Amino acid sequence: MIFLLKTQHSTSPFLTLKMMNKVKRRAFLAGSSALATLALGGLKAARAQGASGELNLYSGRHYESDRQIYEAFTQTTGIKINLIEGSADALMERIMSEGANSPADVFVTVDAGRLWLADRAGLFQPITQSAAPNLYRAVPSNLRHPNGHWFAVSRRSRVIVYNKSMVNPADLSTYEALADSRWRGKILVRTSGHVYNQSLVGELIDVLGESATESWARNVVANFARPPEGNDTAQIKACAAGQGSLAIANTYYLPRLVNSKDPAEREIAAKVGVFFPNQRDRGAHINISGAGVLKTAKNPQAATKFIEFLLTQKIQESFAKNGYEYPILEGISLDPVLASFGQFKSSTRSANVFGGNNEKALKLMDRAGWR
Repeated sequence: MIFLLKTQHSTSPFLTLKMMNKVKRRAFLAGSSALATLALGGLKAARAQGASGELNLYSGRHYESDRQIYEAFTQTTGIKINLIEGSADALMERIMSEGANSPADVFVTVDAGRLWLADRAGLFQPITQSAAPNLYRAVPSNLRHPNGHWFAVSRRSRVIVYNKSMVNPADLSTYEALADSRWRGKILVRTSGHVYNQSLVGELIDVLGESATESWARNVVANFARPPEGNDTAQIKACAAGQGSLAIANTYYLPRLVNSKDPAEREIAAKVGVFFPNQRDRGAHINISGAGVLKTAKNPQAATKFIEFLLTQKIQESFAKNGYEYPILEGISLDPVLASFGQFKSSTRSANVFGGNNEKALKLMDRAGWR
């Protein structure tokens, strides 16, 4: 059984970058809606743990299939999970406001940028290689913190989705080429305030430098089919409808449409294809979901065991088949739709580096007019 509490999602797209200063204000403690949603009894129950038989998990992932993973962990280890869900920003604010009294053992979230911010806030404790050699063997060095503060547990690529009737994929090549004037009025993408775009641009800063990336961003903005709006699914739907011919999206969004129970969504998916950029050089941008043990952990051994569990073959298969994510481990079977995208070369740029470039990326995109 999983004990579940929910923290309200943050509504500010700029919360990620302002968070460190905001939590210094004690007014947050009195008025935060994120904390107000927690029942007093639930808080006492969560803080009362600390025995080896329970684990307090703060998760910014929102996938129903993850519940099955948590139940499998309990069945395998006997360790009960107290699950607190919310947006990553709200959960990080909550952990910082709780301070040394936080009951949190593990923080799980999507995107390297959020993991980097949590680490900058001093939320994690290191997992040493001697304590968890399997983690270091399983996770490549570019997909984990250099000092073991967090580890990737799944991967996703940010790709170009194209309208099959409007674009010949042979005309596509790199992220950099999206700045070409041939794509004027063709590109669909969500706002600069979203961390997925910040991490992509953060990698480009690492590759091209800040000045060249800003020039690229200005030209991409000039190629927008419309002002950014909606999530990645909205970009794919607009691309299929011909509002633009190219969309930038994470790989797991299209399989959701292909496997939808709604015939209209399956029809939308049939109109678009997936292209992995930069296959002749560094490879397509790879982002992650990741997890780390928190400094406040009353049960760090169980917390480490949980992260190791996420990197076992069975759970990696669940990420791949139920969440449409790419696994960290090799040799894992993918969902058929995800597999149909084909094999591709992945960038090996450090997630810690491009995650750390997110603040620069957001400022750069704002200067370029990418709102």
